[in-house]
Amino acid sequence: MRVAVFAGSASGASPGFREAAVELGRGLAEAGVGIVFGGGHVGLMGAVADACLAAGGEVIGVMPRSLVEREIAHRSLTELLITETMHERKAAMADRADAFVALPGGAGTLEELFEVWTWQHLAIHTKPVALLEVGDFWRPLLDALDTMTANGFLKPELRSTLLVARDSADLLGQAKAWRAPTPKWVGGLDPAAPPRP
Repeated sequence: MRVAVFAGSASGASPGFREAAVELGRGLAEAGVGIVFGGGHVGLMGAVADACLAAGGEVIGVMPRSLVEREIAHRSLTELLITETMHERKAAMADRADAFVALPGGAGTLEELFEVWTWQHLAIHTKPVALLEVGDFWRPLLDALDTMTANGFLKPELRSTLLVARDSADLLGQAKAWRAPTPKWVGGLDPAAPPRP
C-alpha cells in the first residue's frame, strides 16, 4: 500500500506541523506503507519523506523537470520520477497511490487535495481522501465545506467522504474501513436534482 502525501513546501509557524509530518512518515513506514509525494526536500514535504526513509520505508517522489532543475528535488528517495508537466506529476502520483492525505500547507496543497477529492466524487478513482489535522489547522476549511453543504453546493454524502485523521494510525484505520461513495453523476444526471419539466 502507498499513501500520496500532499504537504507544504514550508515548515509553517508552529513546531507541531513538523512533528506531525515526522510522525506520519515514521508511522506509515512502521506499518509497511509507502509514500508517494511531490519529491521535494523542503518544508513538511521533506520532513515526512526523511522520517519515512529513516524508518526504512519506501518513498517515491514525483516532480516536474523544471523543479528538479531548480534543485528542489530530494536526492535520497527510493525512486524519483521526473515528469514534464504538473498535470503529469499529479496523474503519476494518483496512479501510484491507494489513498491520499493532506498535511498543513498552502495553495498548492489545497489544489492537490481538492483535485483528488473531486475525482473521487466523479468516480475517476475510488480511493480514500483525508486531512491530517494538526491542532485546528483545518477547522476553517471544514467550516467552509459545511457551509457549502448547508447551501446545497456539496451533497452531505459526499461531504462525509473527506476523512479527518489525527495521526498515522488513525489515518490507516479510517482508510481501511472506508467505502467509496455513489458517484455524483449517475447516467449523466445529478440524482439529487429536481426532475426536468
